[in-house]
Amino acid sequence: MQTKGIQNQIKLTAIAGIILIAGSCKKYLDPTAVSSFPTDYVFSNVQNAQKAVFAAYQQLTGDNGYGIRISMYFPYDNDEMIGIHQIGDNDRGDIAHYNASSGNAQLNTPFNQLYKGIEWSNICIYNIPKMDMYAKGTAQQIGELQRLYGEALTLRAQYYLELIRNWGDVPAQFLPSSQLPNLFLKKTDRDTIYNQLLNDLLSAESLVPWRTEIATLGDAPDERITKGAVKGLRARIALYRGGYSLRRASSSYGQTMARPADYKTYYQIAWNECKDLMARRDEHTLNASYNTVFKGSLDAHSLDPVGEVMFQVAMAGGTGSYDSKLGYYDGTKVNGLGNAAIGVLPTYFYLFDSTDTRRDVVCAAYEVNSDLSTLKIHPPTTLEEAKFRRDWITNPSVLSSAAQYFGINWPILRFSDVLLMFAEADNEINGAPSADAIAAFEEVRTRAYGGNHALIGTTPTDHDGFFNAIVKERSLEFGGEGVRKYDLIRWNLLASRLADAKTNLTNMGNRTGTFAGNYTNNTLDFSKLPDSVFYKTTSTSATGLQFGTSLYAPRTVSSLSGYTRALWISKAIYGILQQTGSSNGYAYGFKPNHSELLPIPQAALDANYNLTQDYGY
Repeated sequence: MQTKGIQNQIKLTAIAGIILIAGSCKKYLDPTAVSSFPTDYVFSNVQNAQKAVFAAYQQLTGDNGYGIRISMYFPYDNDEMIGIHQIGDNDRGDIAHYNASSGNAQLNTPFNQLYKGIEWSNICIYNIPKMDMYAKGTAQQIGELQRLYGEALTLRAQYYLELIRNWGDVPAQFLPSSQLPNLFLKKTDRDTIYNQLLNDLLSAESLVPWRTEIATLGDAPDERITKGAVKGLRARIALYRGGYSLRRASSSYGQTMARPADYKTYYQIAWNECKDLMARRDEHTLNASYNTVFKGSLDAHSLDPVGEVMFQVAMAGGTGSYDSKLGYYDGTKVNGLGNAAIGVLPTYFYLFDSTDTRRDVVCAAYEVNSDLSTLKIHPPTTLEEAKFRRDWITNPSVLSSAAQYFGINWPILRFSDVLLMFAEADNEINGAPSADAIAAFEEVRTRAYGGNHALIGTTPTDHDGFFNAIVKERSLEFGGEGVRKYDLIRWNLLASRLADAKTNLTNMGNRTGTFAGNYTNNTLDFSKLPDSVFYKTTSTSATGLQFGTSLYAPRTVSSLSGYTRALWISKAIYGILQQTGSSNGYAYGFKPNHSELLPIPQAALDANYNLTQDYGY
């Protein structure tokens, strides 16, 4: 059973209320006070300091964290998937289809919770180094307090990253609210915030232990942040710092997508961090099986033994405050249970080669019938994102449960991301990929093809060709993990890829041509896709589903013994573009140089007269 130490202690912190939160006039900088204990008591010993940091961890969890809203509402629509909700709902549908207003019901509470995480982190960052034990305690006390300090720095960086990539420039404070003379803060330029985070994480690297060093501190492995997570997050933030983002009209760039002139400086930081991590395969490496990362680890409530999942959000408790709806909101339906609310675009399904093992992990072409042993086929018009699927959740199984919270952790960072960040940064710095960059890229692809290097194709060796291959590979590798939309933004490709997806869906429905846009090494002829397929349920397949005819070639038989025939490619694909009774539902409201960011919630604007709404909202 996976260790849930963090989450259990987080809950104890919330119940016992062992942290003082300073009062604030601004709601989004004013976490609910949960204790009357003074700060000097909270930070009087290691155990209480731990609970304070675990309280900072808590803000990653639950409905308003990565339990559903940040992980499964905000990253859609993209060129892989669509949020299956109606436009005009002033809710998740309007967020997914780029139609959100400042009064959207799903924006304010996540915005608040991210700031709560920052405030709790700030309290820990401010007070832990002032503790007598930090300098004068035993070696074990000093080591644990340094670790806690580094964890708090890392948590604050993650919270700010999430704010920036969704809202752009935001008010920034790096001290507890009790230490500030004025809480009505203006927006801070994101580059300034990013610079602070990069410096903070560099400091945290020397404070937080490696994954394999946890035992020397007397702890068992759990979901706490270790050095690998710190270095990987620093690489990720460096790529955001050097990437494109939508700037305010009042900035030197104007209201447009832009990246800094010195962007390669930040690509070099990412290169350095990833290179360090790649040299420590004793700490983190790829699991030999892509399927096992999800079905055998995250969905099985088990820690990945090789550390591929480097940074994850610990979920538990069965409530909206601490747990996640992974496997309920997304994934396959079982006996009608579950939402299946994140749809896979048929064009994304067919971006995968037929022998790529990731396709049937990311995409589910079935649901489980009422007898819980047979599967019902889902054609490409109703494919589901399914890395976190109900029928894969074990220890314990929730197959027929009517519950909504299953304790599935959200992966923030995996080692495959380190390999692909390295390859991307190397290509950009050098103008073409080095042998090391090609090797890192091919390591991810080889794992995807079950270790068969002969199947991965030829890797481009020029800058543009390799970049386009990276763009495609990151899509195949991280589908459904909340990565794609933000990758496309930092490459300034979101507008063009959404447009390409609409064209490709139309072409597929008409069975004409190949992929529009630059989809490296993908020349699939839509005219050759089958109108129907034959399938059956089998225990020998990883998904329980076996196709008797090709999904990539025209149907040549009218029947097949032991198999059921089902509709496959048809003009019904147009329904994705006309989502739930609204014309052009997919990415309906997207406007370049506007929709790359969300509007500031109205409640936050009302609470702070210095906070402005930008980007044309």
